[in-house]
Amino acid sequence: MAVTVRLGRFLPLGRSSAAAPRLPTCAAGSRGRCVPWRPRGSEVMGNPGAFKRSLLFSALSYLGFETYQVISQAAVVHAAAKVFRIEEILEQADYLYESGETEKLYQLLSQYKESEDAELLWRLARASRDIAQLSGTSAEEKKLLVYEALEYAKRALEKNESSFAAHKWYAICISDVGDYEGIKAKIANSYIIKEHFEKAIELNPKDATSVHLMGIWCYTFAEMPWYQRRIAKMLFAAPPSSTYEEALGYFHRAEQVDPNFYSKNLLLLGKTYLKLRNKKLAAFWLTKAKDYPAHTEEDKQVQTEAAQLLTGFSDKN
Repeated sequence: MAVTVRLGRFLPLGRSSAAAPRLPTCAAGSRGRCVPWRPRGSEVMGNPGAFKRSLLFSALSYLGFETYQVISQAAVVHAAAKVFRIEEILEQADYLYESGETEKLYQLLSQYKESEDAELLWRLARASRDIAQLSGTSAEEKKLLVYEALEYAKRALEKNESSFAAHKWYAICISDVGDYEGIKAKIANSYIIKEHFEKAIELNPKDATSVHLMGIWCYTFAEMPWYQRRIAKMLFAAPPSSTYEEALGYFHRAEQVDPNFYSKNLLLLGKTYLKLRNKKLAAFWLTKAKDYPAHTEEDKQVQTEAAQLLTGFSDKN
């Protein structure tokens, strides 16, 4: 139907009556007999070849348009299905993470390590790091996982620089890699780490983990041994520095954003108060860390350390 309608556009337009040729009433060579005049095909259709080409072009144009519509619709459906699939994977990943299923989470996300989705990639970086932290992971495997995690975090950041989580996990993974690259690299990386933690907080000030990690950064440099400070001064004109008071401010801020969100934040509040010689508040936060429900391997380690520090209190008293 649509092809038939389009053909009308390619038919030759009739000329005006004034310009029309005078048609003979008798055909030549009829020996005086008048016979009806019959127009030749070329007179009706003009150039038959051109007409055929026009007809073919019209049909192809129509078919091309219909094909384009089908392909476009298929592309939209495919894209929507892909987005839905990624969302489904992320939901599964978050459920496994909240359930403390570290190995299952890693197995799930490892299937999509070639993905270009930033949300999936930073979760894979986190899962790789969590596997590396397990007590059963060998030293050699841990190192491989640490560098693997950094690569995933880097790709996540490249795909979406507006992702606070990508900034956060990139900074965490750079910090982990520093353990294998020496004191000089570790100090040099500290500037990058701080920059990405600050960016993560800027993008999402309600993320308690980013705030907590900024506290760890401050605590680490407040606690830096004298010989490392000396090396830092030799290597850098303005080496990184901080104080326990700064660290304490970030740990409390994280707790205000999301109370009891992380066992290690409770532990570090207790340890920071110890550094500031406030045993009463140190005992308060260490007790909370010891009593925190253990969902992960790290939670168990926190419980053990908090209990040991509290035992040290009672022994001295």
